[in-house]
Amino acid sequence: MAIQKNVKIKNRRAKFEYEILSTYTAGIVLRGTEIKAIREGQASIAESFCEFSNNELFVINMTIQEYSHARNFTHNPKSERKLLLNRSELKKLEKEVKNTGLTIIPLLLFTNDKGLAKLDIALCRGKKEYDKRETIKDRDSKRRLDSIKKAFNN
Repeated sequence: MAIQKNVKIKNRRAKFEYEILSTYTAGIVLRGTEIKAIREGQASIAESFCEFSNNELFVINMTIQEYSHARNFTHNPKSERKLLLNRSELKKLEKEVKNTGLTIIPLLLFTNDKGLAKLDIALCRGKKEYDKRETIKDRDSKRRLDSIKKAFNN
């Protein structure tokens, strides 16, 4: 598999399942061959979430597959990985999570211009069932409008 220059791995379910309140960009502490696997696009953040431990933020359940050309020094695909944020951002996020019961969800895993892996995380509130139904209705009506506009223009 060819190494991609810019990797963008999205969490597609996040906007459907959660109401996004604020977003942050965090660095990730990676070991060994993890960055090479990410550059190959062998990562998933679909079921992942973030959690505080000893005043540090960790991403849990993020899957980075083993690098295909690695021999001896491979990594655990589901291990928790530390996120790098400013201390003030960490304190603010921890306060919000503890006091109001919000959740921190990864939205996008990408590589920047320097080739470093970054993670866009969001402070989220879970949607209720009726909110999800509204989202589905809005998406369907937008899809119908787009098809009508396309038919009208042709």
